[in-house]
Amino acid sequence: MDVTEANEQCEAVLDTIGNAVIADREFLETVLLGAMAGGHALLEDVPGTGKTLTARSFASALGLSFSRVQFTPDLLPADVTGTHVFNEQDREFEFNEGPIFANVVLADEINRAPPKTQAALLEAMEEGQVTVDGDTHELPKPFFVIATQNPVEQEGTFPLPEAQVDRFAVKSSIGYPEVEGEYELLRRRAGRSDQSPSVGTVLDERLVTELREVPETVRVDDDLLEYMANVARETREDRRVQVGVSPRGTQRLFEATRAYAAMKGREFVTPDDVKRVAQPVLAHRVVLTPDAQVNNVSKSSIVDRVLDDVPVPTVE
Repeated sequence: MDVTEANEQCEAVLDTIGNAVIADREFLETVLLGAMAGGHALLEDVPGTGKTLTARSFASALGLSFSRVQFTPDLLPADVTGTHVFNEQDREFEFNEGPIFANVVLADEINRAPPKTQAALLEAMEEGQVTVDGDTHELPKPFFVIATQNPVEQEGTFPLPEAQVDRFAVKSSIGYPEVEGEYELLRRRAGRSDQSPSVGTVLDERLVTELREVPETVRVDDDLLEYMANVARETREDRRVQVGVSPRGTQRLFEATRAYAAMKGREFVTPDDVKRVAQPVLAHRVVLTPDAQVNNVSKSSIVDRVLDDVPVPTVE
């Protein structure tokens, strides 16, 4: 698959999902960007804005198997990864796969589960495998986690540790729709008998695998590599930042930038591509100082300041 076909496939997926989910095109692009870059997506918003519908719609449009895990305070790691069960007939233990064994996994309200259960996703997200009782089990490929979380200010939440937040390629939020969007939501509901809209299948497992390989063919010039490295390093120099973007974050910026260029049908990366993906890729990796948090400094403002200050490569 080349970048032109990748662009056509991505546009078809976004058009199909847009018929079901009332959300900005940019938000849907960001979620797809997470999958294209070989990573995972974290969606943070108040309940009822369409996070779960978005995850289901992506699984349907991509033609992949889907599984949903509702994270709760009493959820155990084995409830996610699976466990060994004794087979009375064969007189031996068998491994029963948990809901993590699907192509697209919706980790719903992930910050309502305690840290031990949240950590059950770490190996799966980074290595594409789970280890239970010393046995390692490969997860289906492609594998893509869409995790949702409620704002940390809400009661009954366990904030995700920085190490786990760093595993997500992108973070975004839907937000409340405009008046026109909410009207469209009701108009569509009036036109069908089911509460939730259905989404058609656009791709399949083979095509999704090929689609995720396309960014590897996108060219990134040395001056842009230096620009990305400078953007990441500049986040560590801000006095309001306690922990800046990690080297893993720098690599994710590189991967997401190539993926975005491929989504747009280009064989090369531009500085505008870097600026487009910087917010969803970098902002959630920044840890603010206590003083900055008290002063309500936003992580996105840090990234905006960095993008303004770091010189952009120019063509001579």
